[in-house]
Amino acid sequence: MPEWIASSETLADILHDAGTVERVGIDTEFVRERTYYAQLALVQIAIGERIALIDPLAIDDPAPLLALLRGPSTKIMHSPSEDLQAFAHRYQAVPAPIFDTQVAAALVGLGAGIGYQRLVESVLGVTLPKGETRSDWLRRPLSASQQEYAADDVLHLEALYQDLSTRLQRLGREDWMAQDCARMLEGALDDSLDPNPHLSMRPAQRMTREAQARLRRLLRWRDAEARTSDKPRRWVLENDTALRLADQPPASRDSFDRYLDSQPRSPRRKRDEVWDLLQAPLDADEREMPLVGTRDEVDKNALRALQNEVAAVAAAYELPEGVLCARRHLETILETGQWPHALEGWRGELLRDRLMAKLP
Repeated sequence: MPEWIASSETLADILHDAGTVERVGIDTEFVRERTYYAQLALVQIAIGERIALIDPLAIDDPAPLLALLRGPSTKIMHSPSEDLQAFAHRYQAVPAPIFDTQVAAALVGLGAGIGYQRLVESVLGVTLPKGETRSDWLRRPLSASQQEYAADDVLHLEALYQDLSTRLQRLGREDWMAQDCARMLEGALDDSLDPNPHLSMRPAQRMTREAQARLRRLLRWRDAEARTSDKPRRWVLENDTALRLADQPPASRDSFDRYLDSQPRSPRRKRDEVWDLLQAPLDADEREMPLVGTRDEVDKNALRALQNEVAAVAAAYELPEGVLCARRHLETILETGQWPHALEGWRGELLRDRLMAKLP
């Protein structure tokens, strides 16, 4: 049975010897429907056969938990990128070093992006229930089924580690695993805003440079506002509104005000700031910024040649092609002629010479 931990005293007791163990399993439950940052609602920890469900809403002194997160033990987690962000925001600390069972599964050829329940079933032959996937983890008390579901999320991590680490060792890919997990931790600790959020807006691909510059300003402003107010981005400015204002900016302040007033969710209280963003002329940075749509202009034959090289290497190492190299990285190589940072390390060792030799 999992142990419910809702006081600093019991937290200190259960984690007293955690710093001496070689590995611990960790997972979290969080909620972010009404906030920009994930609200950490539960921390699950497996230490040997002991499972603790830690209530971060009730813990006054998280020092024992922070000591565990920062300690030398390997933290076994599954697809933890959002869990890491939740830890980073709540405690300004992340679990390290980590062993991501999803990454390990991909590197040993079990499949890309495999979910925890599917991985447990595939590797261990255990079928887990799915009943609390969309549960409200901020409510108290948690139901018995919620606690059971939460405990299951860490119950099998040690067994997965034993199996997957053996496969990694057999294939000589422990260093690949270490590199990918280190990169994940690096990303979780990087709190910088995306300088070019417009690039993810595919509807903008037919917009002019001036319109894309306006869109970029609006989205960068939205990201900053969402962080400051801790509200979802869409609550600050919806995508459709941003695209409409950027592509067809109102000709006058009156028409701009009327448009905002006609939208059920628009930044009415920040209208002066939004208006100024729309009116600003292109600056030097915007004249050089990357544009949505340039990737559509990539030479399809050249792209296919690179994809064929990736496919050949992936087949030779029995890896999913997407794990080895995503299409967007190939497009970046063709657009810039530069090797992407995301492909440094073992991927660069396998691919760099082959791909760069294929550039037109």
